[in-house]
Amino acid sequence: MEQADLLTQALNLTMFGMGFVFLFLTLLVFVTKLMSVIIQKLQARISDEPEHGSNTTTLEQEIDEETKFVIEQAIKMHRGA
Repeated sequence: MEQADLLTQALNLTMFGMGFVFLFLTLLVFVTKLMSVIIQKLQARISDEPEHGSNTTTLEQEIDEETKFVIEQAIKMHRGA
């Protein structure tokens, strides 16, 4: 009788434990998906906004000729050419 009671307690504890883990992981999946949707909407909103006073400069405009020459020579030296 005592073993049967112990076995039912063990099964009961196992089912509650597995149920708790299942609920926690399900909640985690839904929260992660919700965060993903929110981030995607925010990213879309940010990319749609026009930039105010856009002073976009390219890399070519930022690097002067001497620096460009030094970088090219370093790449050639690294490649062994």
